[in-house]
Amino acid sequence: MSKKNFAICYNCLKKAEYTDCCDKEPPPKDARCSALLGWLAVSQWQGVHAVEHYDFCSFGCLQKWVNSQMPSVPNIFFQALSDE
Repeated sequence: MSKKNFAICYNCLKKAEYTDCCDKEPPPKDARCSALLGWLAVSQWQGVHAVEHYDFCSFGCLQKWVNSQMPSVPNIFFQALSDE
């Protein structure tokens, strides 16, 4: 029997269970390529031999993660500019 694996959305924690495929037998009903249809996998290089892998269940969850990675200017800075 094949071992079950899980993909977990890095943003919303939604979980998808799948079974890895094998070249020697037909794909299982819950093959990774079927169970993760529509999911996105992102690899982020952190340095030499250091790669972080992230799974997202939708573009919306990916977008939220991308936005959280972007530095932002604090609102107080803009408020100080408008006071002049």
